Amino acid sequence: MFAVSADAYDRFMGRYSIRLAPEFADFAGVASGQRVLDVGCGPGALTGELVKRVGAEAVSAVDPSESFVVAVGERYRVVDVRRVAAEGLPFVDGSFDVALSQLVVHFMADPVRGLSEMRRVTRPGGVVAACVWDHGGRSGPLSVFWQAARELDPDVDDESDLAGAREGQLAELLAATGLRNVESAVLSVSVEHPSFEEWWEPFTPGVGLPGVYVLGLDPARQVGLREHCREVLPTAPFTVTARAWAARGVR
Repeated sequence: MFAVSADAYDRFMGRYSIRLAPEFADFAGVASGQRVLDVGCGPGALTGELVKRVGAEAVSAVDPSESFVVAVGERYRVVDVRRVAAEGLPFVDGSFDVALSQLVVHFMADPVRGLSEMRRVTRPGGVVAACVWDHGGRSGPLSVFWQAARELDPDVDDESDLAGAREGQLAELLAATGLRNVESAVLSVSVEHPSFEEWWEPFTPGVGLPGVYVLGLDPARQVGLREHCREVLPTAPFTVTARAWAARGVR
């Protein structure tokens, strides 16, 4: 579901994640002079914010998607970017001051192992931080889409049971790795959409679980879902405000 172009992902989730990145970096305490790691970097929404704060030479990034790794390498040529999953980070113990994971814990094959790897590669006293959309509370950027889908298909998997999707779960996952002083926060971003078509089109190339769901519908049901989303949303232009759970801990 993430074997897609960087441009398709940018249109789908990047429009929200690029606005979330400064809020998340502030929460993690990222500042000049630190060496930082972006785990599950995607096409680089958070990577770019980290580069602004600490310089490209102090940023490393990893992602299992080849197209995303290529995109980050082209966009931020000095950044050390590698194609690996969170559960097997190719860095020695204590390599970083801060390790961050934006919107990725949901999709880790083993979230505790992935976060434990982030803890391992962070120096003693350093910070491990993660954030995920509030799918469980239905206040994320995809909530309207999943609301419309549930009303047409009550059995749809709406992402509300993904790891960390509910309040308090992300902090519990971080605490399970042995991190100290784990604390939580709620982050929020708002994005204005000029038209319904601009909001809807990014769901059609097959990005993420919503995109896979749309592609799995026959043409008539796709049209039905699209038009139901149009009914649920306000008249354009409209603003989507999305909430994310965030948690951080100290090694």
